[in-house]
Amino acid sequence: MGQTSDSGELIQGTLEMLILKALFRGPLHGYNVAEWIQQTSQQMLKVEEGALYPALHRMELRGLLKSKWGTSDNNRRAKFYELTVEGQKKLNAEAQRWARLSSAVAFVMQAS
Repeated sequence: MGQTSDSGELIQGTLEMLILKALFRGPLHGYNVAEWIQQTSQQMLKVEEGALYPALHRMELRGLLKSKWGTSDNNRRAKFYELTVEGQKKLNAEAQRWARLSSAVAFVMQAS
């Protein structure tokens, strides 16, 4: 969980955590979520629309996100997502879990 292949595709299981982190900064529409992840990862992570929008929908159904319609920067109608209290709790839990997991993987990779 949590790396990219050489093509920059996300490995299954990290997308929700990255979406939560993107929305921690405030409401964004889907395209801006994907753009923020790609820019923040120095172009290493690319979120495809076919994975992003179903994930946003699932997360909204689970109460991690809420949404409302608005106007994007280019004057198009867009659905803006933001974290709920449950989404913030999930982000905190995932960040802690990710820190433990990445540390454990680093230990294994440094072993002789």
